[in-house]
Amino acid sequence: MVDHIKIRKADGTWTVRAGGAVLAESMNALELVEGDKAPVIYFPRSDIAMAFLEPTEELTRSPRMGDARYFSIETKSRTLENAAWSYEAPVEGMDRIKDHIAFYTSSDEIAVERI
Repeated sequence: MVDHIKIRKADGTWTVRAGGAVLAESMNALELVEGDKAPVIYFPRSDIAMAFLEPTEELTRSPRMGDARYFSIETKSRTLENAAWSYEAPVEGMDRIKDHIAFYTSSDEIAVERI
């Protein structure tokens, strides 16, 4: 089931910014590609300023990856609801993303970039 999902170390240094603040900077980010979807960058929790993230009640299930837990991002001006997610107990074969968090980049308020 996980054969069309590829995980590799993301080259270079990656950052996450939201609300004018840098939430994460990592040289150990992972790039996950699922089929023909756009790559998703997963940041190690140890490289994230977790004080900006607040766990929410939102949970979703992916048969390919496991149960996702969501986080809201607290910026100076507002809360970005369910803007990040983590697979805290990923299914077999996806354990590289354990203890990593990914961020939605579909809004103009969150930027995930290679620097």
